[in-house]
Amino acid sequence: MKNIFVVTHTQSVHHVENKVGGWYDTGLTPRGRADAEATAAKLMALIGSAPVEIFSSDLLRASQTAAIIAEHLKHPFETTDDLREISYGSAGGMPQEWLDARQILAPHHNRLDHRGGIADGETRREVAERVYRSVNTIISRPCPTQVIVTHGFALTFVIAAWIKMPIENVGHVSFPARSGSITHLKEDDYWQNRAVVSLADVAHLTDDDG
Repeated sequence: MKNIFVVTHTQSVHHVENKVGGWYDTGLTPRGRADAEATAAKLMALIGSAPVEIFSSDLLRASQTAAIIAEHLKHPFETTDDLREISYGSAGGMPQEWLDARQILAPHHNRLDHRGGIADGETRREVAERVYRSVNTIISRPCPTQVIVTHGFALTFVIAAWIKMPIENVGHVSFPARSGSITHLKEDDYWQNRAVVSLADVAHLTDDDG
């Protein structure tokens, strides 16, 4: 039996400043820290005393969320840049309206390799390739319970990797999630079915992050 709990990092400074995130590296707000505590408490209730491993994007907002979770679960965590959010290149840290004015809608025939009007930004394919690599490495480990802390856009590719969706098919898929959400993925021992038990659950949070 394998249980994976995928957490989207909680509220970060770039959220309240309405700036483009991506690889722009801001930490948690006070609200973000409070929500991370609530998320950690929920994970404690779900996981109990089971052995656990914790993995996180190395960006500050994710690693700070992971650190709070690790403190509650009393287990260290590992970071990797493969679990990062999509990079918006030179748009990272700019006002959101600056990016909105420059983005170009993706064509229907090739969404995987579209850069959205930002020449040095990542494509969906590039995000998928690194996230798939990370997820496959994590789930190959024998620990039956794992926590992955990542980002809202990257979550889609964590789930797609889990259900073994071919990368060529992820051009249109999206699993929207609020900050601080928990997605429960589970594989049973007998059939080895990979289920999405719950998607982007935020019942443990009290208010919308905006």
